[in-house]
Amino acid sequence: MKYKDELVEVLSPGAIQDRIKELGQEITRDYQGKPLVVIGILNGAFIFMADLVRAIDLQVQTDFVRLASYRGTDSTGQVTITKDVELILKDKDVLVVEDIVDTGYTLQYLKEVLKLHNAASVRICCLIDKKERRQVPIDVDYVGFDIARGFLVGYGLDYEEDYRNLPGVYHLNPVYEPEAFHPSER
Repeated sequence: MKYKDELVEVLSPGAIQDRIKELGQEITRDYQGKPLVVIGILNGAFIFMADLVRAIDLQVQTDFVRLASYRGTDSTGQVTITKDVELILKDKDVLVVEDIVDTGYTLQYLKEVLKLHNAASVRICCLIDKKERRQVPIDVDYVGFDIARGFLVGYGLDYEEDYRNLPGVYHLNPVYEPEAFHPSER
């Protein structure tokens, strides 16, 4: 397939699955005996969240939110909810699952919104923490991998809705990257 020629592997499927098992053990230990709700941010986190909840050895409830903050490959800095949480979060511990933390705007906004639901706590788990473009301070409680830079695709991460289905995480090869962005712009 031609599209695979456009990619440079950053994280192998095996490395991702190994790290998810470790995160699952950590989260299981931290939330033992507590009512946990895991909330995934659509669309990017759905694959990571599916694997993560299976690695958590607790009874969990799951839900999703969809937020919009990007126009093309650029963050607008303004976040809107297009699908809200449907579960009752009052007095429950909430773990937000995100594919990648970049500028921080989305998670900062969502954390404030979830506080209005009177959750007992709100913590964040991300597959990739990419601090190079961080615009607002945000604490990430569980990090799969720190990756310094690059436009990443695969394992839920996309470029114009393509590449989400890939089992690993990849940089788009600079030869094929769209001229509309540079690798450090995501």
